[in-house]
Amino acid sequence: MDEKLMYLGKSWRDEGLKLLQSEIDPQKMHNVTTSMVDIYEHGPEGKEFFLFLKCEDGKVVAFETGEVPAPEAEFIICGPYSVFASITRGELSSTRALMTGKLRLKGNMAKAVRLAPLADRVNKVLSMIPTDYREV
Repeated sequence: MDEKLMYLGKSWRDEGLKLLQSEIDPQKMHNVTTSMVDIYEHGPEGKEFFLFLKCEDGKVVAFETGEVPAPEAEFIICGPYSVFASITRGELSSTRALMTGKLRLKGNMAKAVRLAPLADRVNKVLSMIPTDYREV
């Protein structure tokens, strides 16, 4: 795929779901069942966007993007669009972004810390998508 897909757009989401389902090994995800939603603040045109991910027994069963409102999830992570874009490009780990206050977490912090390496694995897969990151 040579064409770049618009970050968080329908084609990007579809490619993300396909990659996540083919590249994520449920055993390496510790057969986790969880859900999370990222809320992208200060996005293009001043809009707020979301990325929703749901895993059951380590398998990605849902992956959605769009404008808020977002689906309900076990974890909600909020922060600037630019920070999430840096994470998806592989320039910043989600753990570092949370620990330095660039992102805010709503949910069980102890469980979130245990799941952080899994979130980084998901972001590594998403970084494989040729992406056009809309500037804000």
